[in-house]
Amino acid sequence: MLALGGNAMTNADGRARPEDQIAAAEVAMAAVAELLAHDVDVVITHGNGPQVGNLLVKNELAAAVVPPVPLDWCGAQTQATLGMVLMDALDAATARLGLDIRCATLVTRTLVDPNDPGFVKPTKPIGRYLPADEAALLVEHGETWEDRGEKGWRRVVASPEPLDIIDAPAVLQLIGAGFVVVANGGGGIPVVRREDGSLSGVEAVIDKDLGAALLGVLVGADVLVVATDVQQAVLRFGQPDAQPLGRVGLARMQEYAEEGHFASGSMGPKVDAICRFVQATDKPGVITSLDRIVDAVTDVGTTGTVVVRD
Repeated sequence: MLALGGNAMTNADGRARPEDQIAAAEVAMAAVAELLAHDVDVVITHGNGPQVGNLLVKNELAAAVVPPVPLDWCGAQTQATLGMVLMDALDAATARLGLDIRCATLVTRTLVDPNDPGFVKPTKPIGRYLPADEAALLVEHGETWEDRGEKGWRRVVASPEPLDIIDAPAVLQLIGAGFVVVANGGGGIPVVRREDGSLSGVEAVIDKDLGAALLGVLVGADVLVVATDVQQAVLRFGQPDAQPLGRVGLARMQEYAEEGHFASGSMGPKVDAICRFVQATDKPGVITSLDRIVDAVTDVGTTGTVVVRD
């Protein structure tokens, strides 16, 4: 199970123009093709923050003309678009290696609890800052915005706990048919179950790394690799006595997290996701950079931060 961070779909400066995303996908999928050349079955998930951010700007600019597109729709659109880009890049990369590999993208829904505390008081900031008058128009459309002082107003949404991945059985069927599957992008499209058993999308953002961990559990992955822009998780990051982490037992890694070593907006969710996966499966989880994922999977323990059951 390979979770690509947001940096995997933008350029080095964080830009997300179509050409930037295509170029970044080509780099990421070249690494995946190497894994496939080693006879490793791969399921891919990815972030979609910059892409959803672009859609939110379009929402804001057009709010006086057309109703804003809800977040679950934004998630579905970006899953499909990024899936197409990744598939095209993977097809090209596997062809260069002479591999006959099929891939498929699955628009994937993730179940959340409608009574999750996040829906009562949304706290996850998304999108850009706006002046009060522009934010007020979006509040009229039912969105929640907060005054952030000099920077302006910013939208906040719920970030509920992922409970189940509705379409995981379809992922398993595609794996069984020999496909490399791109699924659950952006943590999945958040949905709740109505009283009659049907599903409804909700305005929320699911943490992509937690979604990756849950999908890894449900599809029976042998290892979860969270690919990011650093080679390892680090204790006391940015300080003179910073300490990169190699192989770490689950209990010790959880202690490090509780001690506050990993920032909530960056490494924290990745560590949480890896720990959840190891806890649920007794299989290893790895945090490392994209250029190290082949070693991370084919020779677990030789690169990156590797979390194992004690």
